[in-house]
Amino acid sequence: MKNTLTKLLGAALCLAGPVAVQAQTYQQVWADEFTNGISSSWKFETGGGGWGNNEKQYYQAANATVANGILQITARKQTVGGMPYTSARMITKGIKEFTYGKMEARIKVPLGQGLWPAFWMLGGNIDQVSWPRCGEIDIMEHINSENKIYGTPHWDSNGHAEYGGNTSLDLSGYHVYSVEWDASAIRWFVDGVKYHEMSILNNVGSTEEFHRPFFLLLNLAVAGNWPGQTVDESKLPATMYVDYVRVYQKTGGTTTPTSTTIQAESYGSMNGVQLENTTDTGGGQNVAYIDAGDWMAYNNVSFPTSGAYKIEYRVASPSGATLSSDLNAGSTQLGNVSIPATGGWQNWTTVSQTVNVNAGTYNFGVFAQTGGWNFNWLRITKVTTATLSAAATAKDGGAAAATLPTSLGVEVYPNPRAAGTPLLLRLQNPDPTTPLTVRVTNANGQQVWQQTTSESTLDLGKKATLPSGVYMVQVSSATEKVVKKLVVL
Repeated sequence: MKNTLTKLLGAALCLAGPVAVQAQTYQQVWADEFTNGISSSWKFETGGGGWGNNEKQYYQAANATVANGILQITARKQTVGGMPYTSARMITKGIKEFTYGKMEARIKVPLGQGLWPAFWMLGGNIDQVSWPRCGEIDIMEHINSENKIYGTPHWDSNGHAEYGGNTSLDLSGYHVYSVEWDASAIRWFVDGVKYHEMSILNNVGSTEEFHRPFFLLLNLAVAGNWPGQTVDESKLPATMYVDYVRVYQKTGGTTTPTSTTIQAESYGSMNGVQLENTTDTGGGQNVAYIDAGDWMAYNNVSFPTSGAYKIEYRVASPSGATLSSDLNAGSTQLGNVSIPATGGWQNWTTVSQTVNVNAGTYNFGVFAQTGGWNFNWLRITKVTTATLSAAATAKDGGAAAATLPTSLGVEVYPNPRAAGTPLLLRLQNPDPTTPLTVRVTNANGQQVWQQTTSESTLDLGKKATLPSGVYMVQVSSATEKVVKKLVVL
């Protein structure tokens, strides 16, 4: 969090000019989805005293709770330890510390004068060298009712130095806040869009602090030197909601492109379409009766790293048509894709587009520019040099024109499922030596159950408590992910 000991350095000291960003492959190394409460990776810092910023809250563990897979840090008007408010501050110090990587959390911040939520990191050697020599990376801070968030590094350069950035944002809902941190630079993102960057290459500007282990913090402060001492108590209690916290680190060497297959009927919302049984390979249902202007939105689609992605669409159309794709309700347009005439409603073909996307989690939209087509699934694959070479061969009429096979088989039965009846998940694993990860999320994108398995059949009805509603069943192998929509009556 921002501290009042400030010493502004010149831009030449903070930035060493543009930094060349190479393609990065990240692998998740730790996460807390808050599915089963607050994990043992966290401990609480408690007490008052202002925390170096003249804050007015007393931190206590009781103000951090979990409900429906969401961490809730709540600030209350409550006098404890001589302080007029209470809240919570959670840290992974000495338990989970990381040097470099991608750190992200999906958070909804509270709004109100005097509120100061933060997701940040401190150097693990803070007890030995103190602040700011330990270094600090503020991944996300927000104050009062501003329509912007802040990302700031703090370090020692003959005294306190900082180099902050900010971006305007509609804060009425959740956003994914992240940093990508390597030996060259620290980069700040909101929903996968970069808004700030600082070079730490070769310890420029005395930034050697940022090449050592850091731990994570989550907290909600009340008042302080930055937000001010006035608190709008009508906004209390106020809650900071955290869906998940995840950490990724780079993998070494060449990796296999990761593919995510999403069934067309697994949309989170839609306009105008209907479902019907399909005769395409794998059976199940397809989206049908698509007219111009109809659309489907698929929630929480992850693009793990920035760069090029191949997006394939399984379609059928008697006379041909055009679709388009977008991110986050059209805020990012990915372009049009032509659908050829296949000669029938169940004569299937695969069309594709290659697009550049910033790392992040988005709502992925498919829009009917013209009608008269059916839709069975879409597949998203990270493009590597080898993939690009294959695409070039396919364009020239070579053997690479064949579509990538989907070898991971997933069937949910019955679907819809009546409450109290068996619910079977049948799995076809192309590599039986490697377990599959099964994850179930509700309509709000919150994880309700997860298990790693080598079994070919699971009875989800016995393993997971699933009240009436709409769910997404996600099955992941080492290289592929399949998502199925489940309706529980």
